[in-house]
Formats: sequence, structure tokens, C-alpha cells
Amino acid sequence: MADEANAQQGASASAATSTLTVPVAGRTMRSAAGGPGGRRAGGNNTRKGLEIAFFVAPALLLFVFFVVWPIVKAVQFSFYRWKGYGPLVDFVGLKNYVSVLNNDVFTGALQHNLIIVVASIAIQLPLGLLIALLLNRRMRGQGMLRTIIFVPYVLAEVIAGVVWFQLLQPKYGVIDAWLDAVGLHGPEQGFLGDPKYALATVIVVLTWKYLGLAILLFLAGLQGVPDELYEAAQIDGASWWQVQRKITIPLLGPTMRTWAFLSMIGSLQLFDMVWILTKGGPANSTTTMATFLVTEGTKRSNYGIASAASVILFVVALILALLYQRFIMRRDNTVTVIKKKKVAR
Repeated sequence: MADEANAQQGASASAATSTLTVPVAGRTMRSAAGGPGGRRAGGNNTRKGLEIAFFVAPALLLFVFFVVWPIVKAVQFSFYRWKGYGPLVDFVGLKNYVSVLNNDVFTGALQHNLIIVVASIAIQLPLGLLIALLLNRRMRGQGMLRTIIFVPYVLAEVIAGVVWFQLLQPKYGVIDAWLDAVGLHGPEQGFLGDPKYALATVIVVLTWKYLGLAILLFLAGLQGVPDELYEAAQIDGASWWQVQRKITIPLLGPTMRTWAFLSMIGSLQLFDMVWILTKGGPANSTTTMATFLVTEGTKRSNYGIASAASVILFVVALILALLYQRFIMRRDNTVTVIKKKKVAR
């Protein structure tokens, strides 16, 4: 009987204990989910959101004011025949776009832009890669050589354009003087005044101006190539060319593709250097889409035509950028996404 009484007391005690612990646990869980701790988490999220909004809002306002709003107004102006003053009353619809696309000067300007895109990549890519590989070696005056090569890119386009305009003056310019000294003679109108040589001369000036950026980016990319790969290649007896073809160039691929994208966009929007050197001449042989729309807007007061040309320029650049991202940089974007997923895990 005593054993049965003790057993009953133990069972009742354990049951009492269990009934007491369940509500406590329930209160603990409720406090963790919806009590002060939950309010603190919500407050932290709100604070982070306000901090993000505080820092992003100024840049977003500037972007809307200086980028989005001008694009919207350019689209609006492109549907009107407008001289730059007075209200927008002469609505013409898509006639401005038809006029631009049927204009031989504009189609020639589009061809010039595409030629500059191809020439810039075809010339600056191998030349910049070769110079970067040479400067990546240890040598005397390495820092000075890098600075000298990068100086043209640092110069403002106006300064560089004026300097080259003076150098290329016919008969009195330094370039013609050097050619005369070695028994050669330039064109009578000068390299910038002859339609046969004007565009090629502009491409040479652009190469001198922007080659430093390619070299700088390639040098930065070369710093990320592990030395262990070079050491392993030397042990295997690989030649210098084999090392560059099998190791350096593949690992430098993302950097080269990024630079090519920047070069393509810059070539499509090219204006200042061409405007200073030739203003699109002679005989529209160096006209670009940007110089065309500026000429139509400022000199001829055809702001509707100029706005339509600017919209077409924007669409062409956007389409080429999307195609480049889709087919050329697709691999780099896929690798980046995979790395982010691995880090998240």
C-alpha cells in the first residue's frame, strides 16, 4: 500500500510539473515571436530602410532630374516641329523619325560610329594587351612609363583635341613638318581637311587618347592572375607565348570584355573630339550621330529633328548594349551569380 501511495504521489508530481512547464514554454515562445524581441527586430528593419532611403534619395533625385527627365522631354519634342521657342503646337507624329532615317547624312553618321566602334576595339585591344604584358614585367622606370601612357586619358578632350588640331595643321603643323623632313608630303588640305584621311586621322587621335584606359584596366586584371600558375607553366616547360595564350588571356577575359563594352558605348556617343577636330567635316566624312543632332539643333534650329535623332541614338546604344550583355558577357554574369549563391550558402 505504501508503495502504491508513493507511486501515485510521484505520478501526480510529474503531472503537475508537466502542466506547469507547458504554459511557461508557451509564454516564452509567444514572447520570442510577438513580444518585445519581435518589436526590436521590426524597429531595426525600419531603421535600415530609412538609412537606405536617406543615402539613396539624393542620387536618385539627381538621376531622375538629369537623366530620366531629359529623355522624357526629348521623346516629347521629337513628335513636334519645334524651333526651340514657343509652345509645342505643331504635332507631326513620327515624321521627324522618318526624316532622320531617310537623311543620308545621318545614315552616314551611323556608319561612321560603327566604323569607330570596330576600329577602336580592333586596334586598342591587341595594342593595349601587348603594352600591358610588357609593363607587367619588372623593369627600371616602370612607374614612370605607366604614368606617361596614362596621361593622354587624363587630359580633357578639349585640350587633347586642340593640341592635335594644331599638330595636324597643313604646311605649318608639326606632323607635316616631320613628313617634309623625311621626304614625304601630306595632303594639300591637311589630314583633317581631306575626306579620304579625315576619319582615319580621327581614329588615330582616339587611339592615342583612350589607349591608356585599356592598358590600365589590363594591368589591373593581370595583378589578379596567381603566380602559382606561371610557376607551374615554367616547370612544365611552356613557352612565353603558350603561357599567355593558355593562362593570361583566358583569365584576363572578363576585364577585356568589360573594357570592350565601355569602348563600344563611348564610340557610339562620340562627340567632343570629333567636334573639336573637324565639326563633322569635311563633306560630312567624320559626322557622328551626336554631331548630327547638335548641328540640327543649334545651327539649324530643328529641335524636333535633333530630338528624334537623339532618341534613335539612345535606342541604338541600348540595343547594342543589351545584345552585348546577352551574348558576350553572358558567361561572366553566370559566373558572378554562381559565386553569389555559393557565398549565400
